[in-house]
Amino acid sequence: MEYEIKQEEKFRFIEEGEGEPLLLLHGLFGALSNFTGQISYFRTQYKVVVPLLPLLDLDILHTTVGGLEKWVHKFIELRDYKNINLLGNSLGGHVALMYVLRHPERIKSLTLTGSSGLFENGMGDTYPKRGDYEYIRKKTELTFYDPKMASKELVDELYETVNVRLKAIKIIALAKSAIRNNLGEEVSQIKQPTLLVWGNNDNITPPFVGKEFHKLIPNSELHFIDLCGHAPMMERPEEFNGILHKFLRKLNEPAAVA
Repeated sequence: MEYEIKQEEKFRFIEEGEGEPLLLLHGLFGALSNFTGQISYFRTQYKVVVPLLPLLDLDILHTTVGGLEKWVHKFIELRDYKNINLLGNSLGGHVALMYVLRHPERIKSLTLTGSSGLFENGMGDTYPKRGDYEYIRKKTELTFYDPKMASKELVDELYETVNVRLKAIKIIALAKSAIRNNLGEEVSQIKQPTLLVWGNNDNITPPFVGKEFHKLIPNSELHFIDLCGHAPMMERPEEFNGILHKFLRKLNEPAAVA
């Protein structure tokens, strides 16, 4: 299903439905299409917002996790979203973590899936080779448990990106920034209810990363999805949506009276 991409000032985003904001942040090689399963499922109960992160549009000095967090902050301020249920995948999770730590007053809950911030393999220590389509295809397949999820359209899009030199440099800058910006014990300051959803077959942020987040974030719960890689919301959307829906519904239940 195609959704209207709105524009306000420099920000491009999808906004569907009414209610509490459910704001979704995609990863380094992500796009709005990563969340089509969540938009269609949750837009009847929430205002589902997916900003198109300017991964390749910031100047090189601000092409960092911190630069993206500042961009998200400006977007949220402009739209004046409050009581936000914030969700991030991969690098988007890392940006979400930084945002919650800096602006907790606007966040009701946090959901991380395959998030960087503690550890990630990412692109590995190799340069994304220009002109090597097979290399790019294999790297894309690593994202998923089922390599068939790495469609030709997805691989073509990534291949086109890394063959533009400045774009390739920015991707590497973001990947290195994510590795350098290890949040470690800092995440234990997060007070919001936090949902962690991890693929049991994630090669980029392996299952132990989800367990470590669970150990560090006080008010968190951890769920694993079998036969699933680094992007559960794409690879297992029905299971992912069920876990997220139950978590969000629980937040709105009145506390049990002792």
